[in-house]
Amino acid sequence: MGLFDFFQSDIAIDLGTANTLIISKDKVVVDEPSIIAIDKNTNKVLAIGRDAMQMHEKTHENIKTIRPLKDGVIADFHAAEHMIRGMIKMMDKGKKSFLPASHRMIICIPSGITEVEKRAVRDSAEHAGAKEVYMIHEPIAAAIGIGIDIDQPVGSMVVDIGGGTTEIAVIALSGIVCDQSIRVAGDSFNKDILDYMRRQHNLLIGERTAEKVKIEVGSALTELDDDAPEDYEIRGRDLMTGIPKVIKTSYSEIAFAIDKSVSKIEEAVLKALEISPPELSADIYDNGIYLTGGGAMLRGLDKRLSMKTKLPIHIAEDPLRAVVRGTGMALKNLNQYKAVLMT
Repeated sequence: MGLFDFFQSDIAIDLGTANTLIISKDKVVVDEPSIIAIDKNTNKVLAIGRDAMQMHEKTHENIKTIRPLKDGVIADFHAAEHMIRGMIKMMDKGKKSFLPASHRMIICIPSGITEVEKRAVRDSAEHAGAKEVYMIHEPIAAAIGIGIDIDQPVGSMVVDIGGGTTEIAVIALSGIVCDQSIRVAGDSFNKDILDYMRRQHNLLIGERTAEKVKIEVGSALTELDDDAPEDYEIRGRDLMTGIPKVIKTSYSEIAFAIDKSVSKIEEAVLKALEISPPELSADIYDNGIYLTGGGAMLRGLDKRLSMKTKLPIHIAEDPLRAVVRGTGMALKNLNQYKAVLMT
């Protein structure tokens, strides 16, 4: 171990629309919501991650909460930079250092990203203290994270449903053969639930409540055979009277509410299957489709996709961390994965 190793650290970042995860030395050291709270008067960062999430939609006029990423890409450059810097600080908490550590970073990006959006990711990372920045496409990172050998001439199909985007890719020989990237994912489900409550029950709820409803009783099927969740109480404001009220909702109702967004994901999966080369289609028929990302945990989604595609669907174990795990593995074996990294 050289002297410079004390001042240099390798970190892998899954910069997600909903959550940001950081891996250092094979351990997930940061797992926080991608949100930041800023004082409007002084432009000072008040909170990052979980603490900022507690403030979200509860702030007064001098504080604003910002989600720097929208649809998988950086929408607010200034806030993203502060957020990345703050999360790296969380990681270094408790370590005393005379010199600021320089980081070698590898960051996940959606496969449908433009050059300008790529540049924003690189600049944010460099401003947050990165000496070297590598980027890797999310579906490839997810495939590495769930243990697929991407070097082989065998086709694997990965569907990564995140917060802002759903990435669908057919991977073979260390590259993406064909892909579909749609901006329909976890956030779209939240918006659907929010709109449905307003239309159907005259109930106004916030983003955080919609997210909670999705986690507690979210479902892709109106009828679940096993482990159907109990009805859930939703608190919000009655639009007719303006008074707070409570209603009960079931998983079938939520399945109906998010049906349109789930259908869009189904269509994108079918489109990706349609444009994949016939030899790889044969491999996908044998191996099935792998689901990763937070959206993979939606009840009944695997069954619904299986009915639509007539293929076996495998949900990754710990789907939330598949992408960051793969990014960490790529960082550890930089030479092996040189082909899939962008500098």
